[in-house]
Amino acid sequence: MRWIYNLIFLPLGALFIRFASLVDSKSRRWLAGRRNLFPTLEANIAKLRPGAKRIWFHSSSMGEFEQAKPMIAELKKRRPDVEVIVSFFSPSGYDHSQRYKHASVVTYIPLDTAANAERFVRDLSPAAAVLVRYDVWPNHLRALKTAGVPAFIANATLSKSTPRSWPLLYGFHRDVYNSLDYILTVSESDKEAFESFRLSHPVIEVIGDTRFDQVLQRHAEAQTRNLIPDSFLSDKQFLVIGSSWEEDLNVLVSAIGRLLSENSRLGVIVVPHEPNEETLERIEQQFAPHARTLRFSSINDHHNERCVIVDSIGILTTLYKYARVAYVGGSFRQGVHNVLEPAVFGVPVVVGPRHENSQEAKQLIALGGAFTIADEDSAYERLRILFSDETLRAKAGHVACEYVHKNAGATEKFLTYLEKVI
Repeated sequence: MRWIYNLIFLPLGALFIRFASLVDSKSRRWLAGRRNLFPTLEANIAKLRPGAKRIWFHSSSMGEFEQAKPMIAELKKRRPDVEVIVSFFSPSGYDHSQRYKHASVVTYIPLDTAANAERFVRDLSPAAAVLVRYDVWPNHLRALKTAGVPAFIANATLSKSTPRSWPLLYGFHRDVYNSLDYILTVSESDKEAFESFRLSHPVIEVIGDTRFDQVLQRHAEAQTRNLIPDSFLSDKQFLVIGSSWEEDLNVLVSAIGRLLSENSRLGVIVVPHEPNEETLERIEQQFAPHARTLRFSSINDHHNERCVIVDSIGILTTLYKYARVAYVGGSFRQGVHNVLEPAVFGVPVVVGPRHENSQEAKQLIALGGAFTIADEDSAYERLRILFSDETLRAKAGHVACEYVHKNAGATEKFLTYLEKVI
């Protein structure tokens, strides 16, 4: 299977990306970012302090890197002498992390050929390698093992029904996972899924999910930021719609319009997942029959508008602190986004039907800290109840907040393992 991977899968994958780059901007960025990868990387590595230990953190994309951030921040707090090297597979993670303050070097990971992997590991010369969530590359792991570099998966997750356990793939993935030294999983079921491969080498332990630590850290930072003037807040009760897609708003807008006519204190903050001009204008048109809208960039010039449309990025977590109720988007599309971000503020969470991708959403629903909606009528009814029944709203918000606090601590557990090898 390793021969098939190296001689067929990798060349076909590279060819596919080249063809995709003809029509897809993300694929073009993927190729462009790797064009001078090694000369750029080697120049940046040369600037690092001689003799300092280097820890390599690899994330597929921005979402996985968010899970790495609390680990990196705490590591740098304890060991400021350590040089952190961060790599990405995806352009979205790489592009958004160029100014990440705790990273000495930010780079793409090269295509996973044996020659690339050996050169990449040799250039980095890390004291340890930490792969986040699931993005493991066989030749890079083999190169780490050959170099004697301890390799981790942190926040590891794996379904028991994964195709990786199919007969043709089982042996290949068993060898891949045996190249690791530590597999630190999110849950007991993830641990059992890895154990089903009957691995002989890595330590497999449950440490939890560092996303809980990340949202607690962001919660603390949000308390120091005041994004909305008091004159706009006045006596309003806000519904914050986070990471929204068109499919979410197609369900929500009419329901919100009914609520706006019934509740004079209700205000709405809409945070699109992609706040480009086309999206902003579409949202403005959707809300036009129901309420006057205002873009966030003009909020200091408000004149009794009840709907704010956010036209910037990077402020969603802080905006949740103004929420009385939060709706988390993506759940009428492919899958719900991060429900922990509003939960940590003690805010009841509402999601659509497609939330099976999120263990946190499912657990919050079971506990009573989150609620599902299926259509416009159920959206109206659920939001009406949450804004009118203060006892229910407060109880659900408390449950949501407690859920985050009870599941925090994965970062500390991870560092106990990392410190053993550095």
